[in-house]
Amino acid sequence: MQSTAAIRARGVSKTFGDVVALDGVDLDVPAGQIHGLVGPNGAGKTTLLGLLLGLAVADGGTLEILGMPVGRVLGVPGSVAGFVEGPGLYPTLTARQNLAALASLRGTTSGRAAHVDELLDRVGLREVAGEPVRGFSLGMRQRLGLAAALLWEPRLLVLDEPANGLDPAGKRQVHRVLTDLAEAGATVILSSHRMDDLAALCDEVTLLATGRVVFSGPVRKLAAESGDLDHRLVTSDPEGAREVADGTPSLSRVAGGGSLSRADDDALVVRGPQTALDELVVRLVAAGIAIRELGPVVPLLESAFLALTGADDGVTPDGESAR
Repeated sequence: MQSTAAIRARGVSKTFGDVVALDGVDLDVPAGQIHGLVGPNGAGKTTLLGLLLGLAVADGGTLEILGMPVGRVLGVPGSVAGFVEGPGLYPTLTARQNLAALASLRGTTSGRAAHVDELLDRVGLREVAGEPVRGFSLGMRQRLGLAAALLWEPRLLVLDEPANGLDPAGKRQVHRVLTDLAEAGATVILSSHRMDDLAALCDEVTLLATGRVVFSGPVRKLAAESGDLDHRLVTSDPEGAREVADGTPSLSRVAGGGSLSRADDDALVVRGPQTALDELVVRLVAAGIAIRELGPVVPLLESAFLALTGADDGVTPDGESAR
């Protein structure tokens, strides 16, 4: 395996009785990357995260983490940290005591007071460091779980829905921490049903459906593999834009007239591949029509999810409750 690979999986499978959770999963994640994991309920995301954290072992295939083969016993390299289905915390202890206790259990000196307070500050919990965790909101617990994972200075950080319950300020803080980690060379595996978070943070994403990988690669490649997408177009000349759109090959207005009227604008919804949208922009500019807005009606990553996993209209990705 190349030294730059943090994760390499080949044909990984895992079953629970008659349920096939993972079915021949191949995955390559380079070091220093924030990699998103997406899939509908039951797709196998939680199972895969559990394998990466050493909470379960694969039934078949090979898995290498940070250059080390993972065998048929529980456990992974000490430089791997994270949580699945929420962090494990002591509710009666304060945030500071939680981190100190976890560091003590691990037998590390990272539990010293100065380091603990530094971590709490990084995740925005310094002001509540002395309060019992039982009174924390969901978002605060998620941030404390992130701080706990950072105790080990991980080279691989595995997080399940880390933005759950976060307000905008908390989300920005968590995003900054994860981005800083990746820039320092750590690898982050991030499972989330928040498409906007994944699109903003991830270098690459892997989409799972029924235990199989249906896509893995850069977010920008999703447009080419997602088929025709609906885009909302607002211009300085709505009627002229309609004429240009009608004359653009491979581009169509959405059924029912394709227009969305609002009090402050007159928008047009057009459908087509990315190449047709590029051509539309060229034609609009040539016609002297200013483009004020052009973007997907449904975010690109969510559109790709629906298209590549075969999800029904109106169904959005969500975190699994079990596997």
